[in-house]
Amino acid sequence: MGLNVDQVLSRLESQEKQQIQELMDWLRIPSISTDPAYRSHCRRAAQWASDHLAASGFASALRETGTQASPGHPIVLAHTPGDASYQGPHVLFYGHYDVQPVDPLDLWESPPFEPKLIETGTSGGPGPRIVARGAVDDKGQVMMFLSAMRAWKEISGLAAGGVKMTVLLEGEEESGSVNLDAFLDANKAELSKCSVCLISDTGMLDRGRPAITYGVRGLAYTEIVLHAANQDLHSGLWGGRCPNPISELTKVLAQLWDKDRKVTIPGFYDRVRPLTQGERDAWKKLNIDAAESLSKIGLGPEANVGETGFSATEREWARPTAEINGIVGGYTGKGAKTVIPAYASAKVSFRLVADQDPVQVTEAFFKWCQERTPPGCRWELIDHHGGHPATVRTDSKELSAAVRAIDRATGRKAELIKSGGSIPVAGSLKSKLGVETIFMGFGLEDDRVHSPNEKFELECLRMGTRSHAMFIDELKKL
Repeated sequence: MGLNVDQVLSRLESQEKQQIQELMDWLRIPSISTDPAYRSHCRRAAQWASDHLAASGFASALRETGTQASPGHPIVLAHTPGDASYQGPHVLFYGHYDVQPVDPLDLWESPPFEPKLIETGTSGGPGPRIVARGAVDDKGQVMMFLSAMRAWKEISGLAAGGVKMTVLLEGEEESGSVNLDAFLDANKAELSKCSVCLISDTGMLDRGRPAITYGVRGLAYTEIVLHAANQDLHSGLWGGRCPNPISELTKVLAQLWDKDRKVTIPGFYDRVRPLTQGERDAWKKLNIDAAESLSKIGLGPEANVGETGFSATEREWARPTAEINGIVGGYTGKGAKTVIPAYASAKVSFRLVADQDPVQVTEAFFKWCQERTPPGCRWELIDHHGGHPATVRTDSKELSAAVRAIDRATGRKAELIKSGGSIPVAGSLKSKLGVETIFMGFGLEDDRVHSPNEKFELECLRMGTRSHAMFIDELKKL
């Protein structure tokens, strides 16, 4: 190792308590982007990150999004010019400072915005950890990068150690990234200077098994509302005489899958990139235990269900899905109310794989619904948002540098994996700017992302911070 990176790692080790305290300060800001009541907190969280970057030598500022009539949450955009001798790639680091809502609040073991440091671990379970909303998704993972940048500045005197870097921290990732594409379009000239993007919003295979993710799924999120009568009806007077939207909606939705659990929408699989035999062989060697994963969420091995002909890992990483995320209609309060509702609704989402298009999938689903309109009913079809899938090259010099960085920082070789989750910005960066993404995250499967008692384990924080610091050293060599 070069002198500088040795000193950087030593600085990170000596400042770990400070890093944890800074992260907990950031986590106390309730930056829930989907709820207008938290707008000021989102701006405060953005400013916190911008100030941290500025203290590490970046030229950083908040950039507004949306319109005057419909303003969005600000984006943190920061730059460093790079040292005059630097000849490597211009890297864009993307993360987000907004977080998911905390409901149901009664399931939290400690207040979600009063971060709790649990310094003990459990045998076979979580180690020392920080518990709070946003602990891993994504403030904790962004903090790995921020801390690495601070250490490089303190040791080398140069922002990002002299690497040419741009940072984009979004404030609407958890609410559909509704203003991100417009921001990318408006700032294309500035952002197109970047040649590769680094995102640390993914996970490892398991404790002590770091990974580089080379593919994430896309998303098409919809809401369908089935309307019938112009008012709720007495079920005794009207039952059997007119359509019940709940009954009719569930009958339609039940047709979404065939007996092999394949989605029945015509053309749904037409653009799906086939799973290669090489990928199947490589993933099998990872020895991912599907039954063990199910046991962690309270399910037995018989719950390993999905599209026929594919393993659990293959279904998650390489196959598209359709899911009903919520269904509402009629009376759901305590006691009884004999009513036929005027309407019923469902939230239906699709996880997509390369090379599917969320717009095409949404249009095909809406057409599929209209072809099954129950007698006497009408549809209200709502396209909430979508994002493209992203599968990137595994032979790029930048990805190889990330693999080497993790190996040097942790003493463990990073596996190449895919993720079933979605990071829409990766697809947008590829389609709009021609920029591919390296996903270098350190979360764990049991981190309870989007759930009560979200956590980030200190060992993961430590490994990720060292890896981001080492990545700067690898970039300098390029």
